[in-house]
Amino acid sequence: MIHVYMDDFRRCPEGFTLARSVDECIELLRLAEVDILSLDHDMGPDEKTGTEVAAAIAREGLYPREIYLHTSSMCGKKSMYEILYQNKPEHVVLHNCPIPFERLDEIARQAGQRAGK
Repeated sequence: MIHVYMDDFRRCPEGFTLARSVDECIELLRLAEVDILSLDHDMGPDEKTGTEVAAAIAREGLYPREIYLHTSSMCGKKSMYEILYQNKPEHVVLHNCPIPFERLDEIARQAGQRAGK
């Protein structure tokens, strides 16, 4: 199981696999069992957006166990949340906010333990 962080310029938190594009994020969701997904919306000028990731998740049933929305775009956040919430299975936890620092620390600690650090 992996954690995926989709963003085009922020630093990837420890314990996450970085997806720098919408297509890369969707491909990871198709190929791997994703535990936690953190989505940005705006991926750069003339690029696909997080809304397209949300639509692919809903359309293809690619839901991870937990989803966070770390975008600063309020319109983008609303769009992603509505698509994901309306279609999510009961067991999926959807957060309309970034991953809390305490949770990021816990994930980093677990990743370090798995790596033998």
